[in-house]
Amino acid sequence: MKRIVFTLFAALFIAATVVYAKNDKSKEITMATAENGDVKVLVKTTEGDITILLYGNTPAHRDNFVKLVKDGYYNDVLFHRVIDKFMIQTGDPDSKGAPAGKRLGMGGPGYEIDAEILCPEHFHKRGALAAARSGDEVNPERKSSGSQFYIVTGKTFSEGQLKQMERQMEMGHKQDVFNRLANEHRAEIMQMRRNRDAEGLRMLQDSLAAETEKITANDTVGFTAEQRQAYTTVGGAPHLDGTYTVFGEVVDGMDVVDRIEKAATDAADRPTRDIKIISMSLL
Repeated sequence: MKRIVFTLFAALFIAATVVYAKNDKSKEITMATAENGDVKVLVKTTEGDITILLYGNTPAHRDNFVKLVKDGYYNDVLFHRVIDKFMIQTGDPDSKGAPAGKRLGMGGPGYEIDAEILCPEHFHKRGALAAARSGDEVNPERKSSGSQFYIVTGKTFSEGQLKQMERQMEMGHKQDVFNRLANEHRAEIMQMRRNRDAEGLRMLQDSLAAETEKITANDTVGFTAEQRQAYTTVGGAPHLDGTYTVFGEVVDGMDVVDRIEKAATDAADRPTRDIKIISMSLL
């Protein structure tokens, strides 16, 4: 537990110095209309067609995606990050017409989307559609990119590997709880740091560590039977569960996704031959 506490106190200090930019454009998203809440989208790429289903119970992500599709936002956008046995990523508007070798992945529409993480209902099985985002150190609320997304290809895992991940998930859960508690004491922590009150920090650290253990004592952290079945058979990326918003899945065209996944890439994981979205349309 001491290792976790040390890491989180350091993270808290860094986070306290960051100014988070907000953009009200996220409020301008147009609502999509679908009878049961789900929406299907046809993605035409230079490698073939992919049909994706957007989940009705992640409405902010669904409606934002629908708006971008209607606006033609994704037309000519590259798959700028491709990692074999992991995922393919796209949605950076700066990739349109980007010269060979240009580093990509920082572009977007100028806003973020509040997280809609519904794990384990939606998880990172093979074919899952999820929103990219910036890291926890600058994005503790795990807000999603306004446009970038990835499709999981992943790989299969043994029961032993899943159990090891569950131990890491339990540790991560405790870290999240501790981080929340530390954030509630941010002003007090910063004052003690300014006063160089090492003893006061140590006492508060120990107190929050004990409170974290008490809060999490009866929490169950792990994979459901459905997750285990998926990850040991068709595969996926279980280490991402609970930390990124999964808001859809591929329902047709995984063979196209697999072709894109196998593309030759450079040191930045960008395909050496441009692979792009030609257009998207609602079905």
